[in-house]
Amino acid sequence: QVQLVESGGGLVQPGGSLRLSCAASGTIFRINAMGWYRQAPGKQRELVAVIDDGGSTNYADSVKGRFIISRDNAENTVYLQMNSLKPEDTAVYYCNAKGSSIRFPTLYVYYWGQGTQVTVSS
Repeated sequence: QVQLVESGGGLVQPGGSLRLSCAASGTIFRINAMGWYRQAPGKQRELVAVIDDGGSTNYADSVKGRFIISRDNAENTVYLQMNSLKPEDTAVYYCNAKGSSIRFPTLYVYYWGQGTQVTVSS
């Protein structure tokens, strides 16, 4: 099994910054893509940013130029640096990873973290 543990959420004023971290652990064989999604109250979960194991990234238009996704492949950890935060960035942020376990090395599954709350408010 693979577990994802997020950290770094909290309350920040508009214009501020936060850095989210997500570490994958367990009987990991390989982690391919890792990313962040978010879900605001009453809205569907949406993609924020994703990064593959080669370092290629993709961002939602709403966060381009403000958020930066990065990863440490050796530590199976993904980060989301969030700058110039806006009230509309308020949401629960979920880490996501596409990976396989040692027991089933060719079976790729999407794993989810438990979510971390980000609130942008004055």
